[in-house]
Amino acid sequence: MKVAISATGTDLTAQVDPRFGRSQHFIIFDPETSLHEAVDNASAAAGGGAGIATAQMIVDKGVRAVLTGDCGPNAYQVLSAAGVQVITNVSGTIREAMEAYKAGLLLASSKPSVDAHHGLQKGGGT
Repeated sequence: MKVAISATGTDLTAQVDPRFGRSQHFIIFDPETSLHEAVDNASAAAGGGAGIATAQMIVDKGVRAVLTGDCGPNAYQVLSAAGVQVITNVSGTIREAMEAYKAGLLLASSKPSVDAHHGLQKGGGT
């Protein structure tokens, strides 16, 4: 099973990015083996539709769960429709998020955590 974490950098000391669709990077890891890889998000700078495009990229990678700060309604809909579990309000380092997930401390979100286009706001997240 693969899990994706929105990240501000490409290693385990990076912070969880509070934005999903406009996150510059994702760390994709296997909770059973702890093997991980960094993936750049080509949709981060998109003029529009970043959440949908990012969600589709995550789905195409075979990810089954996403850890992020916030997730807007369009991205949430794409992820949910593909059976990807969305976990929001995650913060700290990538390593801390991975450990919390493996320990079962993070709960799935039942709905988007922000309104559409929230990631376009300075300091916001989607």
